Amino acid sequence: MPLRHRHRRLPPLNALRAFEAAARHLSFSAAAEELNVTLSAVSHQIRHLEEVLGVPLFLRSPRGLRLSEEGALLLPGFTLGFDHLADAVAALADRKTEGVIAISMLSTFAMHWFIPRLPHFQGQHPDIDVRIATSSNPTEIDRDGFDCAIRYGTGEEWSGQNVTRLFAETLVPVCTPTLAQSLATPADLLKVKRLHARLRRDDWALWAVAAGLTSTPGFEPSAGPVFDTRSLVIQAALQGLGAAVLDPILVADHLDTGRLVRLFDVSSLQGGAYWLVCPPARADTPRLRALRAWLLEEAAQG
Repeated sequence: MPLRHRHRRLPPLNALRAFEAAARHLSFSAAAEELNVTLSAVSHQIRHLEEVLGVPLFLRSPRGLRLSEEGALLLPGFTLGFDHLADAVAALADRKTEGVIAISMLSTFAMHWFIPRLPHFQGQHPDIDVRIATSSNPTEIDRDGFDCAIRYGTGEEWSGQNVTRLFAETLVPVCTPTLAQSLATPADLLKVKRLHARLRRDDWALWAVAAGLTSTPGFEPSAGPVFDTRSLVIQAALQGLGAAVLDPILVADHLDTGRLVRLFDVSSLQGGAYWLVCPPARADTPRLRALRAWLLEEAAQG
């Protein structure tokens, strides 16, 4: 015989949510902020719930808000119930997106490293769709709804996250073959403009130390045009506007075709690396394991 579900006699859900939030915070205003409603709406919902149940749920005094005996009895069950509801919705969301990876990264890395290699990943994993968002701002991965991010740093910036080192960054100067004809030694860079990315103004100075240019009269590493991103710096270098100092992995295609050439046999480690950053709860999902393995394989190939 099939089981009969008992009839659930429940007050309005909005009233239950208002009570549970206010009881957790012991604050109507904090509950209103959490639920994104007005303070008067929370007060109205709780007053309505008290009328339906026929008991006071809060005791108000000069010392603040506290739960009544009946309110304290209800709160654990209500909180557990809403937790179960949230878990059920999250499980459905995970199922709907089990074939999707939402990833955040810097725009230059996306355009010049990740996307050119992405067909390899799609060929290996045609059942996984990659959704890419670019930003130069720090990302709260969980808060912003990403499964993971590729970020540049030392690896210590993401406390509590699962991090995997992909590769270190190396800086070398590049320019067009035409411009390179007048540049026989590092000191000849005084003859041309040095191109800069807005957030990477120290890159030329770091390379200048490795090249022994810091004591060269007239050499000012920070002088030259400034562009918003390294993608724009690459385009400027391709147009012959000056020399850029970049990781050769970002301009590998242009170096292979000869549109850009590497200047001199001097390189400098910038000091950081690219990292895959994942929330621990998602780091071991099949799609993230597949992405991590592919990234490490691509990074090893250079």
